[in-house]
Parts: sequence; C-alpha cells; structure tokens
Amino acid sequence: MKKAIIGKKVGMTQIFDENGKVIPVTVIEAGPCSVVQKKTVEKEGYASIQLGFEDIEERKLTKPQKGHFQKSGVSPKRHLKEFRLENADSFNVGDEIKADIFAEGDRVDVTGISRGKGYAGVIKRWNARRTPSSHGGGPVHRHAGSMGASASPSRIFKGKIGAGQMGAEQVTVQNLDVVKVDPELNMIAVRGAIPGPKGGIVYLRDTVKND
Repeated sequence: MKKAIIGKKVGMTQIFDENGKVIPVTVIEAGPCSVVQKKTVEKEGYASIQLGFEDIEERKLTKPQKGHFQKSGVSPKRHLKEFRLENADSFNVGDEIKADIFAEGDRVDVTGISRGKGYAGVIKRWNARRTPSSHGGGPVHRHAGSMGASASPSRIFKGKIGAGQMGAEQVTVQNLDVVKVDPELNMIAVRGAIPGPKGGIVYLRDTVKND
C-alpha cells in the first residue's frame, strides 16, 4: 500500500464514458488531509503516517488532543487515521495530501461504517426462510425456529444466527475503479457503491496487487 486518504461520502450518481455507456459511481470528497504524525521503524518498530481530515475548533478538543496537534504544528482535525504505507518515509509531518494522489484507472479499497438498520429478525438479518404458511403453522412464521439443542449439550453454540442489531459495522469494498478525479473540488468518483450513509467518513487505499 503506497497511497491513502480520508474522505467523506457525498452520494451516488452516474456518468457517461466516451462510448456513451452509463457508469454508476459514488462521489467522495477526498481530503485535503494533513500528515499529523509520522512513525518510523527505528522508534516505533513500524513505518506509518497519521492523517487528519476536516478542521475542528480548538475549544472542542481535549488537552491531550491539543498537545498532539501543537506538537505537529498542524491545525486541529476532526478525524484521524493511521496508514501503514510502504513509502511512509517519503512523507513529512505537515505535508498536505489531496485527491490527486489518486488518478483515473487506479484500483482502490474503500472502508467505511455501514448504515445501521436497527434491531432486525433472522429473515432480514441472515436471509433465513419462513416457516410453512399452511394450516397449523401458528404465529411463528418469521421466528428463528429450533436452535437444535436438547438435553445434550443443553445450550446454544456460539455463532448461531439470530435476531439482533444489524449494520453499523466496518465494511471494506475492494478493487473499485477510480473513474474520475477532480483536484480542484477534492472529489474522487469510484465505480459502484461504498459502505455508509451520505456524509459518512471513508478511508481510501490503493489496492494491493498480488503477484
């Protein structure tokens, strides 16, 4: 991984290629991000950079956060994320990373928090089947059904599907094409859908190629 940036999901739209073919894309407001911290192999045991995205008023920070930004000399940022880049040594604290770090034709992995869907049953959450709706089925057509445990082992094994909170989980979509980059507007358009609601924070990394 050599390139990364923090962005905000704007929404989905469609654009046309030179042949008039429709391409569904997600527009991401990517950066500008500042390098807030740099870690080295000699000191921390691994190489990485910490990026900050979206300015925030200093009065909203805690004292440790204020000290962290004062040490780096970077204006306070709302979102921080560390990336282990192969070329982390080429970046310095205070450097600014913009959308043009990526180019059309690049492949990226996008990570975000999926939309929360609240408390859901097994049919919506796990795509389970309904029970038969014929006579005598009873009012349990959308219930989970038998858990499979009897006198032995007299318990439900971990990992059994069931009702519960759905969504609001970290999801990564891999190998998305970068269709368009607009450095002036800090916009990146990637083919397809990415996780999260409009306005959600996402992390873009270049896709690692397996030789």
